[in-house]
Amino acid sequence: MPRIGTKLHELRRRRSLSVREVAKRSGVSHSAISLIERDRMSPSVDTLTAILDALGTTLTGFFLDLQSNLPASPFYGTADLVEIGRADTISYRMIGANHPNRQLLMLHESYAPGGDTGEAFSHSAQEAGMVLTGAIEITVGEERRVLAPGEGYYFDSRLPHRFRNVSDGESTILSAITPPTY
Repeated sequence: MPRIGTKLHELRRRRSLSVREVAKRSGVSHSAISLIERDRMSPSVDTLTAILDALGTTLTGFFLDLQSNLPASPFYGTADLVEIGRADTISYRMIGANHPNRQLLMLHESYAPGGDTGEAFSHSAQEAGMVLTGAIEITVGEERRVLAPGEGYYFDSRLPHRFRNVSDGESTILSAITPPTY
């Protein structure tokens, strides 16, 4: 398993964020982040949590061993979905976390009222999804649209993109990303 710093560096690179941007978002100094990424400093749990929050993931998602020795099943109940998002306003629950050699990240996404992924970000992948409940405003590059239940999207994730719940209640999406970004 890669070291913490190596994994942090890769996650930051996938988000196309500079060390200074992560420092600004997390409240952790850029020099500390640089030392952590080079595995020259071990972060405290609080420091790592702040950095991961700035990168849009959780400790669970970060440490999830995707090549788990647990037997994989083709079926996953609600309790088997692993939370890898920010539980305060956005939940990303991964389907098939222990499936060996995953080529696809499948998520059940829930957005609280006002839930927003923040500034547009990009990464090297393709993603698609369908709104199940509520209304989600999706921005991809220069295009923006509000999608209702039954409507979907498919785009190249290298384009900066952002998701925002514009309904009064919770909004949900079923999405897929390939190759997996977690």
